[in-house]
Amino acid sequence: MIHIDPKEWGKAENYKFLTSAVIPRPIAYVTSVSKEGVLNAAPFSYFNVVSAEPPILMVSIGRKNGVQKDTARNILEQGEFVVHMVTESNVKKVNRSAMALPPEESEVTRFKLNPEPSRFVSVPSLKDAPVRIECVLEKHLVFEEGESATDVIFGRIVQYVLDEKVAGKGESETGIVVKPKKAKVIGRLGGNRYIKQGKIFSLKRPVYKPKKR
Repeated sequence: MIHIDPKEWGKAENYKFLTSAVIPRPIAYVTSVSKEGVLNAAPFSYFNVVSAEPPILMVSIGRKNGVQKDTARNILEQGEFVVHMVTESNVKKVNRSAMALPPEESEVTRFKLNPEPSRFVSVPSLKDAPVRIECVLEKHLVFEEGESATDVIFGRIVQYVLDEKVAGKGESETGIVVKPKKAKVIGRLGGNRYIKQGKIFSLKRPVYKPKKR
């Protein structure tokens, strides 16, 4: 076995290793609005759900040369954002949105995305995504190491919006779930690589039973 102390590595080495080892990663395609009214759209693969009650998700946004990225700054200033699912049908548009545009230019306008009003937040959602999660800022943490810093955004979910084509019944009568075979979600690997959904299988969670004496 190979043993590595992350303290012996710099940011680049740790980043490359983590993004090759923690795979596949879900991608948050986030829309936010600046105080000047510019609609921003950007993808982040340091992302996941945190809690179901209350419903909380997390997006981690690394700073560049110590400067907050547009998405982090917008969320902290406005207190709202929308997370969109990345699928086979929109992944090329999402990848184009990763381009580092100046704050005054909108990815939504430049790449001809399709915004529409959200239901519970003022930040528009994108029609290009079959699942959208409207959020308000719940908590903000900053992790700093040397000259690097990362903004970790926790969002409280206030609305789920999904296309009927990807929806299915959950285990309860009132529950709705996203059907993975219909959604065709894309995951993030290391470097420039992504992964499509592969073969799906199920495993029942084991139930503890005391051994008979």
